[in-house]
Amino acid sequence: MRRGTALAVAGATVLVWGEWLNWRWSHALVAHKGGSSEAVVVLGFKNRQARANLVNRWRVRAGLRSIDGLDTRVIFSGGATSGGATEAQLMADYAKSVLGFDGTMHLEEQSRTTWENITNVIPLLEDVDRIKIASQPAHALKARVYLRRQRPDLAERLVLANDYRPGEWLIVKPLLALYGLWALHGLEADDRSWSKH
Repeated sequence: MRRGTALAVAGATVLVWGEWLNWRWSHALVAHKGGSSEAVVVLGFKNRQARANLVNRWRVRAGLRSIDGLDTRVIFSGGATSGGATEAQLMADYAKSVLGFDGTMHLEEQSRTTWENITNVIPLLEDVDRIKIASQPAHALKARVYLRRQRPDLAERLVLANDYRPGEWLIVKPLLALYGLWALHGLEADDRSWSKH
């Protein structure tokens, strides 16, 4: 009985840790900024099939639920896949054909890395009041850090996306947290100031 209780407590602790870390990353380097226009940037994930895979489908849903009813453009960002179509195109097709999205969309189809995602979407962000980046929380934070490196003036427009929800992906959040720690480890010391927010 004690062993079972200890395992249950350990399991609950790991789940709470994964939730907390993902929540913390989703709320880092964002402000509470008003405005009448926004861009929601949805970052692509490697996609070897002819349709959007599980991760890209989730990212599209997170991006679309981040829309606040303002003058919004959704930017799907991601380059070529092994199936021929770009990640951006696969995500856009899923948004339109499955989720019924008929709002303003832009495709950025050249990027192969997160750094390139940010570099290539910057021209589409210049004239909006608010910027949201939708992905798994650690990945979105990394992209926000990259925007701050490349265009600090635009980074001041970053606001919270709806890519974190309590209990969503509950069982895998500890794994996402471990991966996130690895992915964010390479950031330079001055970029780690997000940890104080």
